[in-house]
Amino acid sequence: MSAPTEAPRPKAVLVGVQLSGVTDAEQRSSLKELKRLCETLGFEVVGEVTQKRKGLGAATLLGEGKLVELAAWTGGTGVVPKGPPGKKTATEEEDEEEDETEPLDFEPPPAPTGGPRATVVVIDHELSPRQLRNIERATSAAEVLDRTGVIIAIFHLHASSRPARLQVEIARLSYVAPRLRETGGAERQRGGIGLRGAGESSVELDRRKIRDRISELKAELAAIEDESKTRRARRQEELRVALVGYTNAGKSSLMRALTGSHGLVADKLFATLDTTVRALWPESRPRILVSDTVGFIKKLPHALVASFRSTLDEALEASLLLHIVDAADPVFRAQIQVTREVLDEIGAGAVPWILVLNKIDKVAQTEREDLLKEFPAALLVSAKHPPDVQRVRDAIIGAFEADMTDVDLVIPYDAGSAIGEVHKVHVISESYEEDGVHYRVRAPESAIERIRAMLR
Repeated sequence: MSAPTEAPRPKAVLVGVQLSGVTDAEQRSSLKELKRLCETLGFEVVGEVTQKRKGLGAATLLGEGKLVELAAWTGGTGVVPKGPPGKKTATEEEDEEEDETEPLDFEPPPAPTGGPRATVVVIDHELSPRQLRNIERATSAAEVLDRTGVIIAIFHLHASSRPARLQVEIARLSYVAPRLRETGGAERQRGGIGLRGAGESSVELDRRKIRDRISELKAELAAIEDESKTRRARRQEELRVALVGYTNAGKSSLMRALTGSHGLVADKLFATLDTTVRALWPESRPRILVSDTVGFIKKLPHALVASFRSTLDEALEASLLLHIVDAADPVFRAQIQVTREVLDEIGAGAVPWILVLNKIDKVAQTEREDLLKEFPAALLVSAKHPPDVQRVRDAIIGAFEADMTDVDLVIPYDAGSAIGEVHKVHVISESYEEDGVHYRVRAPESAIERIRAMLR
């Protein structure tokens, strides 16, 4: 029996507009990231169309010539025909009078590469509903997606836990709602390839239904978050470190190495959406919990930042943050800035943090020396190298021990619960005397107070 053939992947062409103030390197990095987003979603990227402009075109984003170039990839005309279906506002009608052209008798040119045509157009910006509709009609593409739509689609595919699925659905409906308002619900609303349940059914939802549905989802999510807060409250006295950073920086790989866990490690953007909490392994005294969090990304939709607030709360409530960076990425400095901005946005900017420059095995020796000069307090490591992982582990323990106190405690022999509590922290020495067990311990002040309260 022959092996089943793999279904062909949708072919996509990317579109990027380089605005004033954006360098060539930044533009290349943004399109490279968009390509990886598309590949994560299952698309095969076959081409790019780029243009330098002072601003984004109100009607089609691109200039006329570039729109024709884009249409050559998809078999469209490159012009927006008049008389589109659906009710338009007076403003839209005025804009279309200025921006649109009469349809032409048109023989689609071959794709610029001479290869297969693209069926999906992916824009490296957030589109207005009118821009999306006009580009779709000018290119005759089966689908036009903006960057936000692609990210939401990936989140939808990767969300596995109930909280993550609820959060994604809230973000998706929040994204769809204004587009329904702009078109009056008359035009077919596409949810994007990969957005299961987001396609034709979204047309049938009027604004009230969407609003009611979002309220239901938020209520259900709030109930789940109450349970999560209870679990976090139980861990309140434990030391916690959260791994944060740009998507695909290697957080999950380092998490796996630090905790001996078997979490997903995949070379995909947003491979981790659900918070994973594990104990540092081998276990330290006191015990330290390590949590992995969703990766950050440039132009992350605000709806997703808000929706994943409960996931990012692990960073907010952590005692220490490990800021993981892909040191081999040419634009990692900009990624550091994006991560810090998101942390500030959720109120975690003041949490102590350690910078970890990961994937250092992919960086030349001369560049490593420059990085040490630029980031003298950073750890240069590879999550694949056990001695490097040990250095990270030592740094975590050292950071916590810096805030610990060495004290002497005398625990009566009949205070079994207190003795058990003592052995949860770092015992420097112990001796058995007539009045009980004499301990010298190193522990946070809160742990010491808890033990003393048990002796009262």
